[in-house]
Amino acid sequence: MESIAGDTAWILASTALVTLMVPGLAFYYGGMTGFKTALNMLLMVSGAFAVVLVTWVLIGYTVAFGDSVGGAGLIGDPTEFLGLNGLLGSEDNEGLPPLLVAGFMSIFASLTTGIIAGAAADRMKFGAWMVFAGIWLAVVYAPVCHWVFDFDAEGHTGGWIANKLQAIDFAGGTAVHINSGAAGLALALVLGQRRSFNRPPRPHSLPLVLLGALLLWAGWYGFNGGSALAANNAAGVMSANTLFGTGAATLAWLAVEKIRYGHSTALGGASGMVTGLVALTPSGAAVDAIGALVIGAAAGVLCCFAVNWKRRLGYDDSLDVVGVHLVGGILGTLMIGLLANPDAPNAGTGLFYGGGFKLLGIQAVAAAAVIAYSFTVTWLIAFALHKTMGIRVSPEIEDEGLDVPVHAERAYEIPGTVSD
Repeated sequence: MESIAGDTAWILASTALVTLMVPGLAFYYGGMTGFKTALNMLLMVSGAFAVVLVTWVLIGYTVAFGDSVGGAGLIGDPTEFLGLNGLLGSEDNEGLPPLLVAGFMSIFASLTTGIIAGAAADRMKFGAWMVFAGIWLAVVYAPVCHWVFDFDAEGHTGGWIANKLQAIDFAGGTAVHINSGAAGLALALVLGQRRSFNRPPRPHSLPLVLLGALLLWAGWYGFNGGSALAANNAAGVMSANTLFGTGAATLAWLAVEKIRYGHSTALGGASGMVTGLVALTPSGAAVDAIGALVIGAAAGVLCCFAVNWKRRLGYDDSLDVVGVHLVGGILGTLMIGLLANPDAPNAGTGLFYGGGFKLLGIQAVAAAAVIAYSFTVTWLIAFALHKTMGIRVSPEIEDEGLDVPVHAERAYEIPGTVSD
């Protein structure tokens, strides 16, 4: 009973930490936009948070964690926990309060959806975004969450990636980062390039970007460590490796900038932090401390180059969802196949520890499946909304900035200008 009390306290604390990531993401993205669109981006993240919480209660949780329909591991029973029915529990339960776990997991769903907003900055209708967020949660995130996070138990059949494929993804490299990154790419392609694609607005507040990244780093201990769903060694190893790997990623990104451009930047440092956090999300409980440093450093280097791919390939991923979350998520997921230490909590054996290529192949299948499903279904959702309600603001609104014409507010009153 003492153990359950301790575990419950840890998940309560982790829920608070993960909730802290919502303003972290909002400030991180909001600071990167131009000052005429800052409020719109803050509202896209916080609005998605609200939409997802409601959708999660109504349908998302049961699709994610209901008993697998037909035992195939593709989707949870959409009626089993409809409206979170049956999750109140009782004082004599021998496990974590089920409604607390449902609440904890709802923040994962909210953050994953919010990440996508960075790919749509400066040009998406706010109403269309809110509709998109609710639909995407129900038909993309919830099924993928079922695949990755729903484990078999007595009398319960979970998802295929977790149980049949048995890929390692401790906190969401596939379900969160690869999923949101592939979705961000699909949404960006349907939206098309910003009118300012070749000369995008400069980040209006680098202090906000750094503040957001540091809040994300603080909250990520609840995200990664809390995914153990217990106050145990796995939570400790995951939290420590998140710390170490993120430090390495930050240094690596700053070093690449210094070598390539002759200076290290605040924006680069913040991006490096987030990149490290992303890469350690799937891998932190599968490796030792040196493995965490290697994964973090590799992510910092690769993602620093990846954010420039949009210039060469022509897709307008405004705030680098693809370069940071998709690429960082893939790297962290695949490097488990190389660096997994059998003595770590996940107990996988990577190539460099004598495990051969088997685990690497498993990790690659998991990543590829999530990319294919998320990209395809997200593209279909975005295209359907484009053909029905429209998803892009007018050229005049885009040129003016979305804050005043869409929200009738502005983030800043600038001396010497006329207030509307």
